[in-house]
Amino acid sequence: MVNRYAKARQMKRKRRMTKRLKTYLGRVTRDIERKIEGAPENIQVAFREPLHRANRLLNQTRKSKNKLLSWHAPEVEVIGKGKVAKPWEFGVKVSVAVTNRESFVVGCRSMPNNPFDGHTLAETLEQTEILSGVAPKRCYVGRGYKGAAIPGVQIFRSGQKRGVNTRTLKRELKRRSAVEAVIGHMKTDGRMDRCRLKGALGDALNAVLVAAGHNIRLLLRAMAALLRRLLGQLLVVIGAGNQARDFNPSMRAAA
Repeated sequence: MVNRYAKARQMKRKRRMTKRLKTYLGRVTRDIERKIEGAPENIQVAFREPLHRANRLLNQTRKSKNKLLSWHAPEVEVIGKGKVAKPWEFGVKVSVAVTNRESFVVGCRSMPNNPFDGHTLAETLEQTEILSGVAPKRCYVGRGYKGAAIPGVQIFRSGQKRGVNTRTLKRELKRRSAVEAVIGHMKTDGRMDRCRLKGALGDALNAVLVAAGHNIRLLLRAMAALLRRLLGQLLVVIGAGNQARDFNPSMRAAA
């Protein structure tokens, strides 16, 4: 009901219902704490984490940091998108690195605690170097990476004019927006929009597995295109051979 009131912009009813829910939660929490007092150790251990989460819900306010946003997934954070259609997103931030030409994913890792984008670039490039065996020389990032600096790596932000003075740099910088399409395919085709694995480890594994699945789809697509080309050439050769046999005068006379 709280979400329905909030969506209908009925804020007084929303606040009243929120207060009622917190009252219910406080009563249940205090009742459990009274009943497990003096209970065996295994029972107290079983209720320790749920009671801790319940107390977090009771004590957190609108301006509190590290809020508990999901009971079953306490690692979930609110991520500001900065977009009108979708200003907020709930989950864990993931950093994705792709090649400039083929959009092949060479780095994908979860970034818990919602860090600043510029602070995640060093870890992403480190993973890219470990997985590919090649240290990147140039890196094209979005506007959110302002201020990021990595020794030995040229960093160009989207929309940057200073230093982009060659045709190659201009062409490669235009390709930076291709990573948005890759992220969209990873969310829809790879189902990264909702993680089914539990905990922070599940978030990290989900990011790596989705990236691997995206690369496998690219490889299968390339293999299918190559197979179609080979079959097309084979059919052309077979058709040319049949046509030459049908119009061979010596063979027609022999027939």
